[in-house]
Amino acid sequence: MNITTVIFYGQKKMNQQGNKFFSLRKLASLALAIGLLGSAATHAQQTPVRGGSLTAIAQPEPNVLTNAFNTSFSIGVIASNVLEGLLSFDEKQQLQPSLATSWEVSKDGKTITFKLRQGVKWHDGKPFTSADVQFSAMEVWKKTHPRSRNTFAAIESVDTPDEHTVVFHLTHPSQVVFSSLNAIEGQVLPKHLYAGTNILSNPYNLKPVGTGPFVFKEWNKGQYILLERNPDYWDTGKPYLDKLIFRFIPDAASRAAALETGEANYAPFDPVPLSDIQRIKSNPNLAVSLDGYAWQSAYVFLEFNLRNPILQKVQVRHAIAHAIDRKALVDTVWYGLGKPATGPIPSSLKNFYTADNVPQYNFDPKRAEQLLDAAGYPRKENGVRFTLTQEYQNFHEAFKNNAEFIRQSLKRVGIEVEIRNRDIPGHLKAVYTDHNFDINTGRWVPTLDPQVGGFRHYWSKSIAPGVAWTNASDYSNPKMDQIIEAIQTEADSAKRTELFHKFQQLAQQDLPVIPLFEQANFTVYGKKLHGLNKAPDGALSSLKTLWLEP
Repeated sequence: MNITTVIFYGQKKMNQQGNKFFSLRKLASLALAIGLLGSAATHAQQTPVRGGSLTAIAQPEPNVLTNAFNTSFSIGVIASNVLEGLLSFDEKQQLQPSLATSWEVSKDGKTITFKLRQGVKWHDGKPFTSADVQFSAMEVWKKTHPRSRNTFAAIESVDTPDEHTVVFHLTHPSQVVFSSLNAIEGQVLPKHLYAGTNILSNPYNLKPVGTGPFVFKEWNKGQYILLERNPDYWDTGKPYLDKLIFRFIPDAASRAAALETGEANYAPFDPVPLSDIQRIKSNPNLAVSLDGYAWQSAYVFLEFNLRNPILQKVQVRHAIAHAIDRKALVDTVWYGLGKPATGPIPSSLKNFYTADNVPQYNFDPKRAEQLLDAAGYPRKENGVRFTLTQEYQNFHEAFKNNAEFIRQSLKRVGIEVEIRNRDIPGHLKAVYTDHNFDINTGRWVPTLDPQVGGFRHYWSKSIAPGVAWTNASDYSNPKMDQIIEAIQTEADSAKRTELFHKFQQLAQQDLPVIPLFEQANFTVYGKKLHGLNKAPDGALSSLKTLWLEP
């Protein structure tokens, strides 16, 4: 039973307490993939030990410490230790309490009542109340969150009958809301520090005050962020660690060295070069885990800027899709950690995925050349048809290599590509503010319910200049808008799934974005570190369950 079924079909009240991705590169073996899973085996149950400092690696260095207007994963890795959401997930992808202890949905699905945890304090000592949730929902989630147009649009108003009760009034049933109230998507911010300010420039974006297990202490730019244990944390006994030190190490080889020498002992989101995984796995002091990434169901994409007259022609976009050998891309650049995508919804999301009647663009350079000729772009005397610029998300070396693979692929069919190498802030400005790009490559996160993150590339109302991770291509199709908006309001799960199938079919037909392959992420950690969170959002959740073996 999926999360939305649990919420809206037969559930009136909840009050709980408390890939086969490995078609590996020829130089690697299937044993590597099996080894990754084996190396992440759970340690024998032991009694947690309190105390100690954990040195973790977060890369790239974030530019802010709240996901209120930027949902980059490097922000979430750190911020979720300080800021929290109303709900969380367990390992079976079921909803669990966090700042809310219980919730009830009305019969018509248009009212949700949350009971809030009592006795919770912000890190500055002020009490956490329903006013903070009301402010966060109406002034932050709905107005500045990059995915708000998909996720929180149905929230019409929020009532606060008392300090520990919040009532969400929806314009229509919305199955997606519940999957977006965790510490990644729905961080609750302190009203007393944000009300009446510019959310985007508020100084507490850089020194967050939250309710979470760790308290922000220091940010030494370019070096580290220091968090310390919250002695007044509501989850009694947690966190186990006294300090978290998130270091920033731009060089991938240096990150691997820090893990191998024990200088750092926790690093999520593919921290080492993929070519180093075998060596890391053979290190008796280290382990590699694939757990904690299911909430994202990430894929790597190529996005077109449709403001460019050349790329406005669908034949050109189809040609570029045919020019890229996606399986070779996975095997050579990503060491088999992924599989070619068939559309904008990964196959792991079985309640929504389909490949039936979804257009596919198999690797076929001859077909690509034919389409480019037909579009009116023959090769010139120098063999070049036209030139494009490529921006890419510079999270780590593999994304740079990914961009280079695409450059070489398009060169073979007569398209020159200029790769622009920027840091993440520069990339975000070029793509989402200046729209200074022709193609943009990187990583996209649909999440467990793809309405959360899967529509932003395709919905015209997600065109939001200056807002990261939105519709930068300028793609707009009234038929696509109609499908997306029907999904957002459909209360029947079966009908909603049918609409998701239509969404995939039209997305692949218009092809404003090429979903290249479904990505598998990994975490490297020291074997003396216990309590790794295996929930679907574990890699982006707080580290309150981690403890160090003496």
